[in-house]
Amino acid sequence: MSIDEQPTTSSPDAINQRVGLVGLTRSPIVVWLLLPVVTLGIYSLVWHYKINKELRDFHPSIQVDPGLALLAMFFPIASWVTLYNTGKRIAQAQQLAGLGSPCSGGLGVVAGFFFGLHAVYYQSQLNRLWASQLS
Repeated sequence: MSIDEQPTTSSPDAINQRVGLVGLTRSPIVVWLLLPVVTLGIYSLVWHYKINKELRDFHPSIQVDPGLALLAMFFPIASWVTLYNTGKRIAQAQQLAGLGSPCSGGLGVVAGFFFGLHAVYYQSQLNRLWASQLS
């Protein structure tokens, strides 16, 4: 073996498959009310992108393009679909982590009709997921 031929080590993707990247724990109230009010709603879009990216990075079986998920938020019917699918992705991540009573995409869509409460619900579910990975 020459100097240029180094043995290959585990790729970062292989490590992510075994461990999973843990997303940020955020305050559901801050995500739902404080930051969206201060940023005139822009933070809600940033948050939607970030949580989908965190879910994608958590496990390779969770397939999502965070940019498309964000783009869908700008179209009425598509926004409901992306909210539902985000809830399903959270549930998939919770099942992969071995958590019971997974998140409901349907409940997330319904909560979204009531003052955007889907953010509180989804962030609470994500916080539970991330806490289970840190313990």
